Amino acid sequence: MTQRASIYDVQTRATGPVGALPLTAEMLRHEPSGNLFGWSQDVGMGLPPQSLGLPEFLLLSTQGGIRRPDGAPLALGYHTGHWEVGLLMETAARVLWQLRCIPYAAFCSGPCDGRTQGTAGMMDSLAYRNDAVSVFGRLIRSLPKRRGVIGIATCDKGLPAMMMALAEAGSLAGALIPGGVTLPAEDGEDAGKAQTIGARFAHGMLTVEEASEIGCRTCATPGGGCQFLGTAATAQVVAEALGITVCHAALAPSGQPIWHDTARRTAEAVVAMEKRGLRLCDVITPAAIRNAMVIHAAFGGSTNLLLHLTAIAFCAGLTRPSVDDWREVNRMTPRIVDALPNGPVGHPTVQVYLAGGVPEVMLALKDTGLLNLECLTVEGNTLRQRIERWERSERRACLKQRLLDADGVRADRVIMSPAAARQLGLTPTLCFPTGNLAPEGAVIKSTAIDSRALVNGNRYRITGRARVFVTERDAVAAIKATGAAEPIRPGDVVTLIGRGPMGCGMEEIYQVTSALRYLDWGWRVAVITDARFSGVSTGACIGHVSPEGLAGGPIGRLQDDDVIEIDLDLTSLDGRLNLVGANGVTHGADWGATQLALRDPHAAMAPDPDLPEATRLWAALQRASGGVWGGCVYDAEAIERRLRSTG
Repeated sequence: MTQRASIYDVQTRATGPVGALPLTAEMLRHEPSGNLFGWSQDVGMGLPPQSLGLPEFLLLSTQGGIRRPDGAPLALGYHTGHWEVGLLMETAARVLWQLRCIPYAAFCSGPCDGRTQGTAGMMDSLAYRNDAVSVFGRLIRSLPKRRGVIGIATCDKGLPAMMMALAEAGSLAGALIPGGVTLPAEDGEDAGKAQTIGARFAHGMLTVEEASEIGCRTCATPGGGCQFLGTAATAQVVAEALGITVCHAALAPSGQPIWHDTARRTAEAVVAMEKRGLRLCDVITPAAIRNAMVIHAAFGGSTNLLLHLTAIAFCAGLTRPSVDDWREVNRMTPRIVDALPNGPVGHPTVQVYLAGGVPEVMLALKDTGLLNLECLTVEGNTLRQRIERWERSERRACLKQRLLDADGVRADRVIMSPAAARQLGLTPTLCFPTGNLAPEGAVIKSTAIDSRALVNGNRYRITGRARVFVTERDAVAAIKATGAAEPIRPGDVVTLIGRGPMGCGMEEIYQVTSALRYLDWGWRVAVITDARFSGVSTGACIGHVSPEGLAGGPIGRLQDDDVIEIDLDLTSLDGRLNLVGANGVTHGADWGATQLALRDPHAAMAPDPDLPEATRLWAALQRASGGVWGGCVYDAEAIERRLRSTG
């Protein structure tokens, strides 16, 4: 028989697994048929019948791509963040078997915000998060006899989605294993800076050859999230602050033994958690949400966590933090971490991890009264017990020494005491301006404003000409001076409108901020938008301006050559964002409010023609559920009320 003919030699019968299911008469009379058939499926997949009935635990992951046994790609993933997390699942699964439990594994992969920057793919980014939560939740519920769930994820949307799903599964034992971070290249740039090679080339700052080499080396290792404190890394930090990870889990270098150790400890913790009757709802509490907000501020985390932590609270059935809550926490909490992109030095995330990561920051804040140290963690201890154990641990001492030996960096230059941070001039993290352009609020990562733009080190003021754009592409072209529009000049206020949820799914406009960052005069340009920013964005960029332009927000009524005034106090974290004039003449904020009320929306502002129908539906549902400041969630009760009220 030829080789081709052999493929038709199809087997039509098999002997089946050896043995018998351990069924009883009571089970046959009263168990749901699904439970009985589930056992048939289990032995069909190779489980020995004698193992049936052991405790079942679900491993839920954002794994992507197909790796060969040697780690080489057979099919690529979308990003390094989900490329290696399958190895964490393998480690956790082996521990579960050792503890006489049955692990199950399920997957829902995720996109890469870096890959979709400036493309139509970005319109699915934030909406994907909600879809993934639905999938994760359905997968958890579809394993009826699960005793607990372990989520394994990293990166901008997959990790927040996993955290939301764990919050929804509050009646179960469970924990999160963060996917860790990738390493910076020895002779390259971090992933944030590398994303600016196009803008720098357009302005003659790089050659084609230099850009090509930078782009090749930026991801120095194949797994983990980006090397800066963007959304991916910040979400890991927030997860540990919530208590849903084991100690010192956030920001571990992907693929290394200490990364696998996190998976081992997590599997052990969740099995012990289930035996004790401890549940995720005992860990994710209002006090834990508050702790996470404090640690976010202390690290100087991404503004996107305003959406995600708020959504986690909602999924846990808790009151969602308000803008006032965020403002209060940021006023009270000192930023004590020097990490990319904030500075002053800008240490990569692996150095933050070696300096002690989240437990070290909690230890530094221990006596400030900012943290509730009686909150429980998935390890069954309180935060107080966790950080006291951390303080005297061998792990802490060894890793700090490793940071000094490997990189010549002292740990207390990365994670500081509040007094040392004040002495170095580290400012609070987030500022929340309002005004006639943002009646429902806006946000700016004040740590990212160039110090040259500040007055007395704590005040940012600009009165500039509005340059209004309705697409990110046109704004970037004006910054690069490659489009038909007049190039952006120092003192301009780049105004990107109609890019909120209803316009394009609330895209992340890192192309705009990164293009400005590496221009000699870019620090003299401000950006305002109803879109959102990458966690690695820097500069005077104000996002989440609400209401969004397409929902009737006044930002959607701005015109070219309007005069915009931005005034931010980085100490009180208050600020104003106002239309104050037009055509070079300033009249004041009251005049601006009157003008905005009289104007029609910008004639060119409209939903993006490439906006997917699924994202359009997401935008409508999240708006009915509290909108951006409500976490862009689906509140079924609010949606039902809206539907009933409209007949």
